[in-house]
Amino acid sequence: MNKTKDSLLALIRNGSRMTLGEQLRLTVILSIPSIIAQVSAIIMEYIDAAMVGSLGAKASASIGIVATTTWLFWGLVSSSATGFSVQVAHCVGAGHNDDARSVMRQALLAVTCFSVVLAAIGVGLSGVLPVWLGGEEAVCSGATSYFRIFAMSLPLLQLYSLAGGMLRCSGNMLVPGVMGGVMCMLDVVFNFFLIFPTRMLDVAGMTIVVPGAGLGVTGAAIGTAMAEAVAMVVLMWYMLRRSPELSLKGPVGSFRLRAGCLRKALHIGLPMAGERVVLNCAQILTTVIVAPLGTAAIAANAFAITAEALCYMPGYGISEAATALVGQSIGAGRRRLTRSFAYITVGTGMVIMTLMAVVMYVFAPQMMSFFTPDDAVRSLGVTALRTEAFAEPMFAAAIVTYGVFVGAGDTLIPCCMNLLSIWAVRLTLAALLAPTMGLHGVWIAMCVELCFRGVIFLVRLWRGKWVKV
Repeated sequence: MNKTKDSLLALIRNGSRMTLGEQLRLTVILSIPSIIAQVSAIIMEYIDAAMVGSLGAKASASIGIVATTTWLFWGLVSSSATGFSVQVAHCVGAGHNDDARSVMRQALLAVTCFSVVLAAIGVGLSGVLPVWLGGEEAVCSGATSYFRIFAMSLPLLQLYSLAGGMLRCSGNMLVPGVMGGVMCMLDVVFNFFLIFPTRMLDVAGMTIVVPGAGLGVTGAAIGTAMAEAVAMVVLMWYMLRRSPELSLKGPVGSFRLRAGCLRKALHIGLPMAGERVVLNCAQILTTVIVAPLGTAAIAANAFAITAEALCYMPGYGISEAATALVGQSIGAGRRRLTRSFAYITVGTGMVIMTLMAVVMYVFAPQMMSFFTPDDAVRSLGVTALRTEAFAEPMFAAAIVTYGVFVGAGDTLIPCCMNLLSIWAVRLTLAALLAPTMGLHGVWIAMCVELCFRGVIFLVRLWRGKWVKV
């Protein structure tokens, strides 16, 4: 499969004609490892959440109350990496691997400095953040500890994101995909020993003593950071030593930032970062809307968001493939092929996520039972998931189309579209419906907004102006 992928990618870079079958085959080859990585990640997150959920609703709420803020910081880390990764896709598509290595070296310096500053800000906010978000006193202590450790690990997360993004944009989906799955498995293993205290387990009729640190929510944060560290080291090693397009074998070259590269990174990444800030502020505001509904609603909201991810993670996997394919086609100067890959990837994402939505609707009770034994939390979560299932096809359109636009280096207008959608539609409806319909009203608002977002993204994709960027 790897040889087939390389030969098909070479057709893009060489300017050779590609049949529809070859385009479909390349899309599938690049999408499968990324989809598997995304799905395995969310399955491991299921297990992770179930471990914390077994400690009770308060432990789950401790993580749930700061979840949207962790997404904000993760989005900033991802945006800074994407600003450089898309440049790598364009350079590789044009056959300029030396330029791709130059971009990578500059990126290492720039994003490391950025993540250290971001980590300092996060640590400074950790003590007051749960209070600002309206968390109950019993929840705030665990939430502060969890977020502080998360913030301290941001440089690890930044380098992991950069190495994975650059490898994907160079056409290597397999290594980042495998390491994504490995990281999630390590997270579960570390959490198994860090969350729970030393206990006795019956295994095949034998009673064994399992050591444990008994750190609860704090242990979950430490376990995640340790897993990120291992995955980051492996990806960085592969990128710097083994990648045909990016490795630094021989003369290393300069790491000095150049105005042109930084300007392009800001052109691509800055709108995404701004979008993440405003978008996650909106999600934080959603948390503020949910918080007065009680601990059960906070926990159900967090669990439902995690459960829904199983449905939409394949969309993000295909979106990553779309970014690589469109980016390399743009770099090679092949506009017609660019549009063809855009339509293929978006259509594939919508079909797969529609099937996943059916699964989510049917098995919503079983999915929520996996997370928590609390009947009230389960009931709220099932209603939320079945409401959201109707939005998944259009959510797929928005996710994959956004990846197409990123690959073209066109981020400003799509970011504005996202912001318009969530602020004008989701938050307005959520604020109106939550007082009378509770958590169900919040998720109805989310469903309506995702359908609206998918429509406007499809319209812009069809009009084709993004190809001229």
